[in-house]
Amino acid sequence: MKFFASGQEKERLLVFTDLDGTLLDHKTYRFDAARPALEALEEKNIPLILCTSKTRAEVEKLRLKIGQTHPFVPENGAAVFIPRGYFSFSFSHDREDAHYLIIEFGTPYSGLRTGLEKMKRLFPQKIRGFGDLTVEEAARVCGFSLAEARLAKKRRYDEPFILKDKNLEPQIEKAARALGLHLTRGSRFYHLLGANDKGKAVARLMDIYRQSGDKFISIGLGDSLNDLPMLEAVDHPILVQKPDGSYDPAVKLPNLSFAPAPGPEGFRISILRLIDRLA
Repeated sequence: MKFFASGQEKERLLVFTDLDGTLLDHKTYRFDAARPALEALEEKNIPLILCTSKTRAEVEKLRLKIGQTHPFVPENGAAVFIPRGYFSFSFSHDREDAHYLIIEFGTPYSGLRTGLEKMKRLFPQKIRGFGDLTVEEAARVCGFSLAEARLAKKRRYDEPFILKDKNLEPQIEKAARALGLHLTRGSRFYHLLGANDKGKAVARLMDIYRQSGDKFISIGLGDSLNDLPMLEAVDHPILVQKPDGSYDPAVKLPNLSFAPAPGPEGFRISILRLIDRLA
């Protein structure tokens, strides 16, 4: 799909969104309440870029459900997947396969697992990685079907983990840094990462969009600490409510807007308001 040709010289919108707890309901993983906003984005030809801790396999399944054809960013900014032919101009990338040109930022999963094992020895019985879970356990913890859990376990760059004593978070973070890694926190898990985050991937992808010659206004939506780098990288950052109506207190920005509802309902309201004002 050739979406952007160069030299059009017009201002456009770009929307970057987290999935769990933002576009998708925290418990049901459904996006029904967001459909009017998704339809409005499609009607106005506004790219929606999924930027998530989910794996490539999980995102590809969701893209089919919502008819999504734009680039996406899986595993907390570890890579950018751009469909072949999406841009009508060339750009630098790290590798390609039959479907995508791929820009990589993340540390290979094997290195993260090695790091997590070292951290587990420092904090016995306090950490359990996603890779330690059976498919059945992963399904139970996440509220997935077995098929969905298998997709979630196809990780390449990000190791989610359960921290059984949250008071240990500063010590765990220090241990990760000593290994050349870092932590972030999503709506369900802590995540062990390399040097990547959502903001770096979003900034790189926006640079590629700008190669088209267009000018862009960027919008970002998320609900957790791992979304903060993405929200920092966009023009209009929006923090979505948690299911209990609260907002993640760790996400602080001077220009931050607050969605008036949780999950896909908050996504819908915020996007429709911004489209009405900016598009």
